[in-house]
Amino acid sequence: MHHRASSGERHLVIEIPHLGKTVKDAVIMLLETVIVPTVLLALLLHMVGLVPALCAVIGWSAFVIGARRLMKRDLPRTLLLCTAMLIGRAAVALITSSAAVYVLQPVLGSVLMFVIFVGSAMIGRPITARLAKDFVRLPAELFKHRTVNRVFVEVALMWGGSRLIDAGMTLGFLHWGVEAGLMSRGLLSGLLTALTVAVCTAHGWRKLRRDGVTLRLAGRSPAPAAA
Repeated sequence: MHHRASSGERHLVIEIPHLGKTVKDAVIMLLETVIVPTVLLALLLHMVGLVPALCAVIGWSAFVIGARRLMKRDLPRTLLLCTAMLIGRAAVALITSSAAVYVLQPVLGSVLMFVIFVGSAMIGRPITARLAKDFVRLPAELFKHRTVNRVFVEVALMWGGSRLIDAGMTLGFLHWGVEAGLMSRGLLSGLLTALTVAVCTAHGWRKLRRDGVTLRLAGRSPAPAAA
């Protein structure tokens, strides 16, 4: 991300390059840490049993990290955090021999995320500003802009509310059985996350434009003229 500031803080132009790559990376991370592990567990749970299914989830997580390292791809903090939480969930479920425990743990995780997102916003140091660096390269001086920081605070509050909704949704579906709980985690939670991203993006874009900050998708550089 590049930026140009004119005289005064209220005139800021932020150029966002490679938006398609950013979206692609986010979708891949969602597949790696949510959709594929959930599908694996749901399929193998009835085919081979709980222990092999949970071992497959742990094996998949190790494969994702190993494959990225072998291909020399980035290991963003968001991916490492999600993978560590996934392995921890599977390990606890193995110890307790309960698939329900595997589904219940994300509820506690969502409540914890609610506390972290809202708490960081309340003290004026939104965690969303740090997480944004995993997907878009941001200049350090950008975070000194009051309008930008305020948007990150508001987005953190939105994410906190989304995590609380996610926790309630999972608990509600779990009352119908483990399979319903897995469907909620693997499908509906992903849809809720995508919806939250869309809402936060739209809100941030509108708020920044209203407060004098222009977001612009960087165009391709013109081809050099032939000699």
